[in-house]
Amino acid sequence: MIIETQCRKRGIFDKNRTVEEKLISKKKPFFSISDALMHFLKKYDRWMESSICYEDLLRFSGSVIVYDKNDQDTLWVRVYYSDFDREEIDHQLKIIYTQLHSDGGDSSLPDLNIDAIDYCTFGNSKPFRIKIRNILNDNFTYFYVKKTDASRVYGLEFEHILSPYNLNYMVNHDTLIEEHIAGIPGDVFIKTYLPDCSAAEKAQIAKEYVKFNERCMVRLLGDMRAYNYVVIPIHDFDHVIYKIRAIDFDQQCFEGKLSVYRPQFFKENYPLMLVIKEKLNHESIVQYKIEERSIISRRLINSGNRISFLVNIMKNDTITLPENLEKLKNEIFVFTKDDAFTKSKSMGELMQASFDYMRRNYQNVSLGDLL
Repeated sequence: MIIETQCRKRGIFDKNRTVEEKLISKKKPFFSISDALMHFLKKYDRWMESSICYEDLLRFSGSVIVYDKNDQDTLWVRVYYSDFDREEIDHQLKIIYTQLHSDGGDSSLPDLNIDAIDYCTFGNSKPFRIKIRNILNDNFTYFYVKKTDASRVYGLEFEHILSPYNLNYMVNHDTLIEEHIAGIPGDVFIKTYLPDCSAAEKAQIAKEYVKFNERCMVRLLGDMRAYNYVVIPIHDFDHVIYKIRAIDFDQQCFEGKLSVYRPQFFKENYPLMLVIKEKLNHESIVQYKIEERSIISRRLINSGNRISFLVNIMKNDTITLPENLEKLKNEIFVFTKDDAFTKSKSMGELMQASFDYMRRNYQNVSLGDLL
């Protein structure tokens, strides 16, 4: 029927492969925003004009380590600026917040306070995390300031269109602003919360992870190690259900190994693989994969011209290395036996082939087809 049996044969529960294979070996470069992508971002109200950029925030004069409640290093540092720089930076960050979450007006600026600016010393993007508080009621939230990267922008937009979740972000040539996605970091959830989950909760988590794994593979979102997604508990009547949501979109369509786009193969996620093995049989895994592909197919149809506009821009954009594209399209062909993948000359064409494959095979799938 499809590729689920091949997935099984290739070792969805192969601990040795999960632990030993180094999936990402090189640091990913940043890719600039093309004129065509900038036009798309302006059309859909994602482009911003700002007098502050990522590089401005790098001019901090000092920092201290941020520890969590257990006195563990969080790999974030709290940065400090001179009084002159801090006044201007705070003002501009407040304006960015109102542009991101409101109408961009300045009437609420006196009620806002920048409580902290943290800088991440770990990872590829090295973002700044801004904590902003309403002084009238002490409600606070976060947003992130990052260096602009075209592949990340494609990842954010695909997530907005194809996932169950909307995303709020803004971008210009130098700087990318992302809203905060609330949830329990995957690595924290696996270590602290998963062992105490009930049998029913673990079965539901297993289902959600299968769907999450499938969603990442279909839209080629890579590097979903446990700290790159969050688990969101939701109270529903008399029980709690869990949703899984990506929070890092740096590895959109860059790597050449298909396994990079399948979270199941990262060693940090192995405890969840054990839960899936314990709670779901093969038929259930197949069912949930097909359900997710069918939902994505419907989202593709319902997205109108937006997804086509984006993919057509992506076809003429450079967001990977030639050797990565060659390797990835051949690995996908082994899975699908679809010649459209091997004919792809860019990551955009590869995404087009993936979406066309989804439409052909899953658009009209119903539960009865699974039986």
